[in-house]
Amino acid sequence: MKKGFLVLSALGLLASTSSHAKVNVCVFDLLGKSGESFKLLEEWALAAKAWNADVQLTAYQDEAKVDQDAKAGKCDGFYMTSMRARAYNKFAGSIDAIGGVPNNDIAMKAIGYVLDKRNSKRLITQIGKEKFEVAGIGQIGPAYIFVRDRELNKLEQVKGKKFAVLHYDYAQKIMVNRIEAVPVMSEISNFIRKFNQGEVDIVAAPAYAFKPLELEKGLGNKGAMINFPVINVTADLIIRQDKFPDSFAVQSRDWFVKQLPRSFAMVKRMEAEIPNKYKLNLSREDRIAYQKILREGRIDLTRQGIYDPGMMTVLKRARCTVERTNFECSISGE
Repeated sequence: MKKGFLVLSALGLLASTSSHAKVNVCVFDLLGKSGESFKLLEEWALAAKAWNADVQLTAYQDEAKVDQDAKAGKCDGFYMTSMRARAYNKFAGSIDAIGGVPNNDIAMKAIGYVLDKRNSKRLITQIGKEKFEVAGIGQIGPAYIFVRDRELNKLEQVKGKKFAVLHYDYAQKIMVNRIEAVPVMSEISNFIRKFNQGEVDIVAAPAYAFKPLELEKGLGNKGAMINFPVINVTADLIIRQDKFPDSFAVQSRDWFVKQLPRSFAMVKRMEAEIPNKYKLNLSREDRIAYQKILREGRIDLTRQGIYDPGMMTVLKRARCTVERTNFECSISGE
């Protein structure tokens, strides 16, 4: 009897161990293993053991390589900017819509809503024979406009100036053309270098990139950071549904929501570390002018099918909950 009990116990232990899915998750972080995004995913991987997954993380500093390996089936899951992950889920990927999230409070509301259980079905996408699911969204931070010459502080002054845009985000190219600047196709691994070396006059980047990528080199003595966020940069964790245990994504999304206060505190700390001498505040009139042109572009991009209409409604609701007196809250269109 005792022997039989031991055999059953051993079999139970074996079953318990073997039920843990072994998965490889490819993680993009500009700073590799030393970056905040990778560190967040390390904590997530530890938590995932309780959800019956044994996660092996692979760090990438080249986001294009993550995308390449994901398409080749080398990644069971992958973490990349939402702009790039939009190809796998337009709803979640549209949270980075131009001008859609103008501050951290609105971003917190928007991300929390997207990851809510009521949106579970929207976070699953069938591509070919595979199902991909959004298992989390991480906050990287608002992207601000950096200019090599602080005189470029009005929309009419950027005409003909070179503006670095990420080649895979069609929305950026359209918006830069709209303001009559010259889009310079770039990769996330080199767009700051182009700014620092004077190949472009303007770039949009989050505070996360300021110190490690030495943006001060490009700013020099004449440059400035226009204190008006044009995009809120997030990262999506996308998983191949059949590689992970049932209900894994639900538990994973809950975990990401619980990390949001810490992530936003990190973003605010990084923004505060940017020297005030570089920060250039817009007048109220100029802020409204920027908001209007971004809104018009966002509506046009939604009509073209680049952004998800449902997400645009969510973002407007979040904006008008936080800033009820904003001009757009009394008009229709999103």
